[in-house]
Amino acid sequence: MSVEELEKPVHLDEVLEKLGAFGRHQVVTMCMLALVYATNSMYNVNYVFAVEDVNYRCKIPSCDNSTSTFQTPWLTTSSPDVNEESVKQCRRYTTTDRCAAFNTSQVVECVEWLYDVPDSFVAEFGLACEEWKPTMVGTAHNFGSMLGLLVQGQISDRFGRKTAAVFAGTMGAILGLTKSFATSFWFYVILEALEAAIGDALSPMFMLSIEIVEKEKAVLFQMILLNCYTCGLIVMPFISWAVPYWRTFLRVIYAPTLILLTYSFFLDESIRWLFSKGKRDKGIKLIEKIAKRNGVEIDKRILNRLEYVDEENDKTVDDKKLLLKTFKSRIMMQRFLVCMVWWLTITLINYGMMISAVFIDGNKYVNFALLMLMDIPSNVFYWLALSKYKRKMPLIVSFLIGGIFCVLQPFVPKGYMWLRLTLIMAFETLATFSYNIVYMYTSELFPTYTRNSMHAICSSVGRLGSLLAPQTPLLISYWSGLPNLIFGLTSLLSGGLTLFMPETARAELPDTVEEAEKIGKKTLQPLLEKNVNGKEMEVM
Repeated sequence: MSVEELEKPVHLDEVLEKLGAFGRHQVVTMCMLALVYATNSMYNVNYVFAVEDVNYRCKIPSCDNSTSTFQTPWLTTSSPDVNEESVKQCRRYTTTDRCAAFNTSQVVECVEWLYDVPDSFVAEFGLACEEWKPTMVGTAHNFGSMLGLLVQGQISDRFGRKTAAVFAGTMGAILGLTKSFATSFWFYVILEALEAAIGDALSPMFMLSIEIVEKEKAVLFQMILLNCYTCGLIVMPFISWAVPYWRTFLRVIYAPTLILLTYSFFLDESIRWLFSKGKRDKGIKLIEKIAKRNGVEIDKRILNRLEYVDEENDKTVDDKKLLLKTFKSRIMMQRFLVCMVWWLTITLINYGMMISAVFIDGNKYVNFALLMLMDIPSNVFYWLALSKYKRKMPLIVSFLIGGIFCVLQPFVPKGYMWLRLTLIMAFETLATFSYNIVYMYTSELFPTYTRNSMHAICSSVGRLGSLLAPQTPLLISYWSGLPNLIFGLTSLLSGGLTLFMPETARAELPDTVEEAEKIGKKTLQPLLEKNVNGKEMEVM
């Protein structure tokens, strides 16, 4: 090794490459992250099954008693509030001759109800004729998530990915289990919002997952974890099917994450975060630990030359000032605005599609699982596409083509149902593909010391889309194709804005604002030419 090589600084990514992407350490870490990904997917949308839509009818004192059930011979003739798709009676006709006949000219308001699922969430809390309340649960969850991401990003950037993830995961399990013992509707809604606000461990875990391996392998690493996330969504409806009582269902899906308490002892912190906070000694020790675990030898001279660009070499700069500096950059601000539109689009579309899945004709559990199953080929395609075609172009194509499919779907004649379903399934695949890219793309556009914060802020603002998603089924009353038309137009808008974003695939993860601003800029590399005396001279 020459003197120049011995003195040349070593970048952190070079060391991560030497450690490998799928050594023993990374595989163990991936298994730990997989549990978080799989369970977190259930926590984000479990309200679709826990707060299921049920039918109910008026309880008529002169016709019913304490043993009466929902089903009755006069179900469809006792109320004007009956249609072919559902029975949700808020009014009833007056009775004559002990329910043998009803006076259709006299209508009275119902005061008691009988439910087709007596132990359902809606039945236990008496939510008949208050259709807005069940949808409030999903809205409360997404609102809590929107606020929580702002806090979690700060915690993750300040105290570490591991600390933020363990705290959030444990709180999520505790609050989720507490929900199963809720004694009132509003208490449940508050717990739902709190769980989403402080119990979502996915954001810090995602940051940890992309920072423990070299960037070239990060996409593959993430693809595997995304399939774990999808598996959680596929398994969830079958758990609900097997355990239909909503309280037991919640206990079954939340109890496993109590194991996250043990992550405090077994999960390692992000090396990149340690260096970004000036904890070089801890970072070096962790590198040596991983190298030993993976059976890799790293020359100590390389570790001595390991260089990490810290913000102005000033360890006293607090996180708020670093975040403010990021926002002061015009380039960072432009990226932030586009990222917000991305996130608004993908959350509106993906949550809207998941909620709509249970309203499709057929078995709602199977329908939901099949729709989520489409995410697996999408995740694999995500890895293959990003490995070959970088980030920007695949995202543009998926947004634009998916948007076109969704805009066309409402205008397909009713006789071509197979074509409608094909367009919807294709759009779902592309929507998931876009979601995956945006999740990765956003993290690569901002510097390390504010990466989780910026990612969280973009995601948080984007949650406005998930707040609107539970309300999209209401648009069907105006026009059945209106939700899909809105989904398609927002997708087309996001695809157009992506044209103005830089490509990040071949760039190293930026550590400072200055490095982040240079992403996508073409710079001339120094050319070495020999002068007439045989000496090398640098030409810019």
